[in-house]
Amino acid sequence: MRAKDIMSSPVHTVTQTATVESAAELITAHKVTALPVVDTAGRLVGMVSESDLLWHRVPADPTARLRRLPDTDPANRPGMIVEIMSPYPVAARPDDDVAEVAERMLEHDVRSMPVLEDGTVVGIISRRDILRAMVRGDDVLTAEVQHRLDEYAGSHRWTAVVEGGVAHVTGEFDDDTEQGIAAVLARTVPGVAAVDVGPSRPA
Repeated sequence: MRAKDIMSSPVHTVTQTATVESAAELITAHKVTALPVVDTAGRLVGMVSESDLLWHRVPADPTARLRRLPDTDPANRPGMIVEIMSPYPVAARPDDDVAEVAERMLEHDVRSMPVLEDGTVVGIISRRDILRAMVRGDDVLTAEVQHRLDEYAGSHRWTAVVEGGVAHVTGEFDDDTEQGIAAVLARTVPGVAAVDVGPSRPA
């Protein structure tokens, strides 16, 4: 399963000069945890998350407002995204394996990762996207794999059964190339961990 199979697209982005308030409105309205930050050419330059916004808008000490600390004075608060964003964001490519994407998310402690193609943001993946793809039941996966196989073959030539996330595809294949195509079709279904393709077993 690849990043392009589960990423959300199109992506809501903000520019470096956007206001903190506008980013907060986007995150709230679209129920996302972070937004890619792009420059005027549309190139990724950073990420701004819910925690970035909260860190600069909500004082850690609830009594701070009573002591009028300089960093809680509205006049000193950052106003633009460029002031609070995380630069040099970790990114994925459309063909990256989802397992590798998940590993990088955990390693860098990020909840969302933009997906780049030729330097342009084409999607975004969250931890929730990965979990949603991984926890689908075998019956749902079986139906989706079977649908893709039937759609390609134009009939019910092959039979798919998913057990424990492993797709078993059996039937009559003209050659190795056809087996390879069936394997690729099954593997593109989000939630399929591995694929086993072979001729029908004797009853």
